[in-house]
Amino acid sequence: MVWQGAVNRSAKGESAGVAWAVFVCGLCSGSRIASNHLDTPAVIANPQANIGDIYAWTASDGRHLNLIMDIVGHSFSDKLSYVFYIDSGREFGKTAATTRIVCRFPEPSVADCRLGNVDHAHGDASGSNGLEGAKHRFRVFGGLRDDPFFNNVKGTRAAYQVAFAAMKAGVTSDTAGCPMFDPATAQKIIYEWRHTDGGPATNFLAHWTTSALVLSVDLDAVDRGGHMLAVWGATAPPARRFDRLGRPLSKNALVGLTAADGVDDTLKEAWNRATPATSARFVSDVEKSLAFYDGLDGACGNQFLIDNRADAAERYRPLAFLLVDDRLWVNAASAKCTQLFAVELASLGGRTDLSDDCGGRTPTYSASNTWRSLLVEGSATGIDDGLDHDEHEPSTTEFPFLAPPDAQAINHYGPVKGNGPADGAYKE
Repeated sequence: MVWQGAVNRSAKGESAGVAWAVFVCGLCSGSRIASNHLDTPAVIANPQANIGDIYAWTASDGRHLNLIMDIVGHSFSDKLSYVFYIDSGREFGKTAATTRIVCRFPEPSVADCRLGNVDHAHGDASGSNGLEGAKHRFRVFGGLRDDPFFNNVKGTRAAYQVAFAAMKAGVTSDTAGCPMFDPATAQKIIYEWRHTDGGPATNFLAHWTTSALVLSVDLDAVDRGGHMLAVWGATAPPARRFDRLGRPLSKNALVGLTAADGVDDTLKEAWNRATPATSARFVSDVEKSLAFYDGLDGACGNQFLIDNRADAAERYRPLAFLLVDDRLWVNAASAKCTQLFAVELASLGGRTDLSDDCGGRTPTYSASNTWRSLLVEGSATGIDDGLDHDEHEPSTTEFPFLAPPDAQAINHYGPVKGNGPADGAYKE
């Protein structure tokens, strides 16, 4: 596992003024706030390749793994492969086998999916019942659905504005690079985060329609290495990987956060080309981003996985290693799924009450709020953006899980053409 290793690098002494200037440059664009709906220019220009989110959880019958890859564009490309990687092992952090599920769409509404060497499905997968594999080992749906991810983007952006304004004004940092905001500033950050333009929080992604690739797969077809599964997804033309994603927010909210414009996109492009096993190169950059998040509540040193007894230069390293290994961990031995990061919290955070939770990510989780809480104050709850559900309630039990698309959805795209918004660049 990437995150279990150690990075051999010398500590670099950067002046606070230079560091804060870079933070301000990195944060002003606001392009790291939505899950993965925003990405590098190359991915934004190809929305059919742009993965919005990945979901993976154990079905309530305990015999299936449910998977969702939602795509920002309103159609699938006939030139791309949409791939799920399911790594499996007997314990968290160690995997011994990998199963790939590869889907292509040679014609509109026609899916061609292969579950390793186990099963194959070809045909119209756009109906609500999907398409079953020839050997009945999986079911697949491919078509328009409501995107279940919700996020108060404007409130998050306003919170960041408060933070980097304070940094620009000269707020000091501790020896690990965590900004030491005074109580009034920290209170203002949290207030803005939970509101939109000073009023109740609103979901920037309300009524967003996505192209959803949904599968329900026999567990015994993907757990060859053991019941602990690590899931990630990718879009790829024949020559190279285009986009990849596992957990929510890891790339867009952590990679290149402190880099100057242009450099941040270069880092994200490199991230997309890498794999979880080759992502150690991003640890030092992610450490700087973690230092920023650690300070947003006005208290440095209370982030998840921090060991305050360690040298300041290594304070954020354990969590950085965990996050650059960007895979959703699912304890497939359990059909109880309630908590994002449940596997990590049980294995690394002492949360024995979550040892029988499948973790992963269902479409009903308040994923961004859990992510924020762990990075800001070290617990699974406590920091939120004022939202706790999507406008259209998804299901965790009824295939294809996501609600039908909203007929009036606009999706913040450019001019409408055909039967829905154009596959153009995402706009805020």
